[in-house]
Amino acid sequence: MAIIDELRTPLYFAAGTADLAVRQARKVPGLIEHLAAEAPGRIEAVRNTDPKAVQEKVTVRAKEAQAVVQAKVAEVVEVLDTDLKKLGETAQDLALRGVGVAAEYAVKAREKYEEVAALGEETVRAWRGETPAPATEITVVVEPESEKGPEEAPAAAAEPEPAVGPEPAAKAPVRKPAARKAPAKKAAAEADESE
Repeated sequence: MAIIDELRTPLYFAAGTADLAVRQARKVPGLIEHLAAEAPGRIEAVRNTDPKAVQEKVTVRAKEAQAVVQAKVAEVVEVLDTDLKKLGETAQDLALRGVGVAAEYAVKAREKYEEVAALGEETVRAWRGETPAPATEITVVVEPESEKGPEEAPAAAAEPEPAVGPEPAAKAPVRKPAARKAPAKKAAAEADESE
């Protein structure tokens, strides 16, 4: 049964993914209308922009970025020279945190996979026209075999067995195992041996 579940789950995942894709695709026409309404204004703004002003802004920002990068590099080199040991400990700590975060993301990914697979299973049932069946609990009463002799067996067979099925817990009969008569049989067997 586990092999069948292992084969069904990816198929349900694919069905769930397809269902989510269809839901998202239904939103696309509204986005296209929104972009079409905004497009003329944006195109006109681009046409009215002065290329020299844009070039000057880009040059100023590039110089600022270069200065910031040089300052950060100098700062990092300084820290590396002074605290190599601390850097090694920090790297180990970051590596361990990375492993923990990766494990956490793996668990979350598995949970999402199972959620999408459950959605896919519901989608497949809807495609088939099936309704979700209510879960029913089946209770079975198991009694130990009694050590009755052949003369007592027909009397036990004459008793009607209560019906086993989904009954409310308050009304379900509680059956206790029959008392064993092993000591009496032992005494009878010892009496036979002594004769």
